[in-house]
Amino acid sequence: QVQLVESGGGLVQAGGSLRLSCIASVSIFSINTVAWYRQAPGKQRDMVAGITTGGSTNYADSVKGRFTIFRNNAKSTVYLQMNSLKPEDTAVYYCYALSRGTSYWGQGTQVTVSA
Repeated sequence: QVQLVESGGGLVQAGGSLRLSCIASVSIFSINTVAWYRQAPGKQRDMVAGITTGGSTNYADSVKGRFTIFRNNAKSTVYLQMNSLKPEDTAVYYCYALSRGTSYWGQGTQVTVSA
């Protein structure tokens, strides 16, 4: 129904920046909510940032002021701009979409932040 493909992960030093991209197979106007989650080894998957069709955003306390979620509607793409990265940001980052009451997940992209 909805396919999500993430990209942009990699290795970066503490204090650096990365921009993650999530391309959806349908218009993001057809999706109620798009969000970024992350999961470190042995830990639960937690929400990092989310954005609604109307443009309302929310962030986990741990990333407020450092991460920004935004979209390009024409490209059906949602981005996560990550600045001032910390080693504790290291995780696999997943794109998530809620559409018609159904959840969809991307395959994830690895972000590693070295001290």
